[in-house]
Amino acid sequence: MAPILVTGAGGGAQGGTGRTVARALLRADLPVRAFVHHDNASAAELKELGAEVVVGDLREITSVLPAVQGVRRAYFTYPVTAGMLDAAAVFAAAGREAKLERVVAVSQLGSAPTAGTPHMRRHWVAEQALDRAEIGAVHLRAAVFYENLRVAIGDTGVLALPLGSPDTVLPLIAAADVAGVGAGVLRTGEPVDPVLWLAGEIRTVGEVAAAFGVPYVDVDPREWAATARTVYRDEVTVEHLTHLWTMFAAIGSGHELFRVTETIERYTGRPPLSLRDYLAQR
Repeated sequence: MAPILVTGAGGGAQGGTGRTVARALLRADLPVRAFVHHDNASAAELKELGAEVVVGDLREITSVLPAVQGVRRAYFTYPVTAGMLDAAAVFAAAGREAKLERVVAVSQLGSAPTAGTPHMRRHWVAEQALDRAEIGAVHLRAAVFYENLRVAIGDTGVLALPLGSPDTVLPLIAAADVAGVGAGVLRTGEPVDPVLWLAGEIRTVGEVAAAFGVPYVDVDPREWAATARTVYRDEVTVEHLTHLWTMFAAIGSGHELFRVTETIERYTGRPPLSLRDYLAQR
């Protein structure tokens, strides 16, 4: 059986969906080729679980071409940082060369050429590159991760975000549900819609703060961005999140982004994790 290539398999601070996908596929006794950026303890653990581990840079064609050889299906994810478009273009070219039949790619909610944040617009461009490679791309347009909110609180004991009123509505999802859908789509032999909207629940920011057991405080976007730079230490991350929070403050609860579909249950076999479920597990 051909291995399934899983990028981002080393995991990350805010979700680590690639790592979760790799583990899920290995538990299902499927061969996994785990693409990691560093040969570290996480890579060693994947080897112990039975994965073939390759180390490389998704932005570099000489890393990706050998990684896709002999592969029919793949999971593509890239962190919210510089280089995502380069990585998508490289993966599209390498995937077309290798004649991949399905690539499950993590995207952003509301990705569109006129979307509300620059990173959403970049994700739309990445989607186009993968689609035009004719490699069976399936785009997971994921809502705000619960993990993003946990990081935003940190050790401050306050959910301080530029979201305006505590009644501002957010579409939310657990990273585990994004990974669960990704693994499910990679396992199935059935046709899959090319775009899957993923949101587990819709909550106001006031309800989110209450679930975490902290107060919510609205802050000026520029003030939030200045503080966020000391937390994330990445300008693209700060740019995206600043635009994301202010976008939600502006668009109102009637927007099309605020909807939960049956996609998570269809591919994971269970209802989406609620925020309270997520917190209870931790």
